[in-house]
Amino acid sequence: MPLLFGRQLSRRDLERRVGARAQIFGVTLSELGDGPERGVRVLEFRTGSGMVFTVLVDRTMDIGRFEHRGTPLAWQSGTGFRSPFLHAPMDDGGAGFMRGFSGFLCTCGFDHMRQPESGPADHFDNPLRKQIDYPLHGRGAFVPARLTGYGERWDGDECTLWCEGIVTQAQVLGEYLTLTRRIEARVGESSITIRDRIVNEGFARTPHALLYHLNLGWPLLDAGARFRAPIRATLAANHAREIQFGGYRTLSGPTPHFLQQVFDHDAMADAQGRIPAALINDRLGLGVVIDYSAAQFPCLQEWQAFGEGLYALGIEPVTTHWGTRAHAVERGEMVWLEHGEARDYDTRVTIADGAVEIAALDARIDAIHPQTTDETPVRTRQPAGGPVITTQTARR
Repeated sequence: MPLLFGRQLSRRDLERRVGARAQIFGVTLSELGDGPERGVRVLEFRTGSGMVFTVLVDRTMDIGRFEHRGTPLAWQSGTGFRSPFLHAPMDDGGAGFMRGFSGFLCTCGFDHMRQPESGPADHFDNPLRKQIDYPLHGRGAFVPARLTGYGERWDGDECTLWCEGIVTQAQVLGEYLTLTRRIEARVGESSITIRDRIVNEGFARTPHALLYHLNLGWPLLDAGARFRAPIRATLAANHAREIQFGGYRTLSGPTPHFLQQVFDHDAMADAQGRIPAALINDRLGLGVVIDYSAAQFPCLQEWQAFGEGLYALGIEPVTTHWGTRAHAVERGEMVWLEHGEARDYDTRVTIADGAVEIAALDARIDAIHPQTTDETPVRTRQPAGGPVITTQTARR
């Protein structure tokens, strides 16, 4: 039975107390109506625990707003939740992604992520095409989904809110990849489950890459907030250790002229093969935990963008270690999908509310692997074929 406002209630007991369940929880479909967001379909989830989040149906079924008991948790940028019909991924030298980058979850893929690059096209049956130009974080971002359903599912006295949609990235004589995404949240709880399946619907062997850009902002992100994960080593970073703006673990406040930092962490999984990575604010007594499968996402990045007027932290489960597309191929990390082949991803986002839940989270992480206290750890090893960065650069 769900715990709602301090009481555990059966379905019958709940329905005796309200004229409509939507008074307490539910999923509501609406449409944004003004400015560059005009026309974007939005599903608002309310679980009754104080957790509220929105699924941007027309932007790869990503998550925009994310709040708990009135406290905003997700980072948002000045671009707003811009309509995908304004999105041009190859603008700005392939960095069109940055014209719409905003919200808690931005999905990067489905065949490329990170910086704009070019790569060979010989895996497609098109001799006239010699190379593929990939935009920043791929073409799967900001694509309208075909919404296949949403609503409530009851199992006895338990209720789950859900939605599902299909996103397609396709080109004639090119890739044909589909993402089927299902998002669920149980009534009375403060957690979100994201289940993704990427399928190669085409008949050419096709590369696949995926990165979840999970973005958190103020007030959860603040000076003294803590990034926590069972990290064994930091493999690489985009700044040399001696010129980093700050550490990876204890986070700073907004900083003038801050150049974004990226850390590539080697994190250890628990006995179930899961890795928890979290941002914790002890002053607020709040944390957000990203719990993902190490087999599905073998790499973990931490993105720090602490400049004034930006101020964001990204927790990024990803399919390849930091570096270029060519480095991923050299290291044997690039995923290739044959016709009909699929990759599944199962990720859970949970809010840790209060000192007791935060202490339990810290204990869980330390039981997997105690996190180093060194804020700028020495790179214990460089991934084979990976870049060795010695200059101050903001490129990711």
